Amino acid sequence: MSYNFDEIIDRNNTNCIKFDAMEAFIGAKDAIPMWVADMDIRTPDFVIEALKKRLEHEVLGYTFRSDEFYDSIINWLQKRHQWSIQKDWISFSPGVVSGYTIAVEQFSNPGDKVIIQPPVYFPFLHSIEGLGRTPLLNPLKLENGRLCMDFENLESQIDSSTKVLLLCNPHNPGGSVWTKEELTQLSEICAKNNIVVVSDEIHSDVVFQPNKYTPYASISKAASMNSITVLSHSKTFNVAGLATSYVIAENKALLEKYNKSLNMLHLNMGNIFGAEALVASYKNGEKWLTELINYLEGNVNLVEEFISQNLPQLKVIRPESTFLVWIDCREMKMNAAEIKDFFFNKAKIAINEGSMFGVGGEGFVRLNIGCPRSVVQKALDQLKEAFNA
Repeated sequence: MSYNFDEIIDRNNTNCIKFDAMEAFIGAKDAIPMWVADMDIRTPDFVIEALKKRLEHEVLGYTFRSDEFYDSIINWLQKRHQWSIQKDWISFSPGVVSGYTIAVEQFSNPGDKVIIQPPVYFPFLHSIEGLGRTPLLNPLKLENGRLCMDFENLESQIDSSTKVLLLCNPHNPGGSVWTKEELTQLSEICAKNNIVVVSDEIHSDVVFQPNKYTPYASISKAASMNSITVLSHSKTFNVAGLATSYVIAENKALLEKYNKSLNMLHLNMGNIFGAEALVASYKNGEKWLTELINYLEGNVNLVEEFISQNLPQLKVIRPESTFLVWIDCREMKMNAAEIKDFFFNKAKIAINEGSMFGVGGEGFVRLNIGCPRSVVQKALDQLKEAFNA
């Protein structure tokens, strides 16, 4: 392996949310931080070198996004995911949350229903309620150790006020990589009911074999024309602090609506270093990413094997993607507060307690294994000690 993912990087005292704001945000103290979904590994050398090179020019004024920015996205999506897009389909967002929030605001009106599929990334619900929309819950089903869509439940709830479906593809926190067949069935339901799909696909690059990520908009012309996709390199290459994402929509009317709000809020400019990091990541990142995925899968294997052998009270929902592991703790017979107390104060591991992800998350925790393997092992040992105590 060319890259050293075992290296311990000290993130303390860098204004890092995961480490420096752990107690303020979630109340955990002196615990291993395994909650915020960024990785505790070194940002790739080719990204750092690109940023240093740009700093050789000592004026950091207003800039625009170059052709290379757009070409990097187009080439990456074509080569990695066999998705052919065009430059005029691409717009900007400082982050995926702001991107899909703008989309929901533009494609619905106050009081309209917006579908989400919990347990799911918690800002989905915050955005919907903050915009004065009504969340329509289509809970996922746990079947044979995998979170799956419930299409029957979905169709039974849709009415004329249902305007948008907010999709998480691949899924956070459960790690499901939606198949082309699942996405096709979903698209047929949405097309029949004139529902626009807004798809958060930020975790699309970290997928474990034999699973295959399918961009929602790639499954058919109809799906492409009835959706907007929010993407970023930030999770993949560990550059979330550079606040750079992008949206893709073939439908010009949808993209114009999105851009209207983006421009009005003056969020369209972006920043110099976010653009430089994107280009460097997509031009140089394939070998690094291949090695990262192999390393992360080793971490997943470690968690699954250790818990199976030592902690029968817990069950791992093996992720098909992401560096996040969804763990079933329901046999512990604890409520949300008790689970947090056990992990935070007894096992000394800072996790995300499952109920924050909505219906179906009760009794689960989300564990971030995007860190050196020695840290994962230490956390598992502490967890075992806490159970034994």
